[in-house]
Amino acid sequence: MNWNLFAAFLVITTVLIVVPGPIVTLIIATGARQGLRAALVTVAGTSLGNVVLLAAIALGLGWVLRNAEQLFVVVRFVGAAYLIWLGIQAWRHAGAAESVETSGRVNFTRGVVVALSNPKTIAFFTAFLPQFVDPTLPAAPQLVVMCTVTTLFAALSDSAWAVASGMGRAWLMRPAQARLLARMSGAVLIGGGVWLSLARRTG
Repeated sequence: MNWNLFAAFLVITTVLIVVPGPIVTLIIATGARQGLRAALVTVAGTSLGNVVLLAAIALGLGWVLRNAEQLFVVVRFVGAAYLIWLGIQAWRHAGAAESVETSGRVNFTRGVVVALSNPKTIAFFTAFLPQFVDPTLPAAPQLVVMCTVTTLFAALSDSAWAVASGMGRAWLMRPAQARLLARMSGAVLIGGGVWLSLARRTG
């Protein structure tokens, strides 16, 4: 493991996980409407979904990094463009009411589904993780460590959002707070997309 690259990965990942996205939106909405217990059950579901999704991404990236440098470049730019698009959409729709289905599904299952279908995770980590892979070392172990750390960080962050939403329902659901969170998410997505489009992988 290249510890300089890993330290940079930890800093950037921590910032990006803390900033709300689709999963955090679901957790906050669940906690605000149904309470802390329901929000934590949702976190359990999103954590499982993240494990499955990040494992699939890591397996795919491992093949790309071993066999197709040109494909890596394409993946990086497509991911960066999609991140910027997501950021613009988040900023444009900041404060808009979002409907969250609350009947007919178990919160755990809903969390898994949202995590597996989260375009932010798919687009971002497909383009993001390879930037911190040292090409002089085997890629697979590095990807496993980064995906494991990401999953643990996400679970801790999501749990904190669950506790906050369950204990501060009224405050978190005010339009001003919802608008601020959406714009923070949009700004970070746009910045991440620009950074990824300019980044260069060494080696």
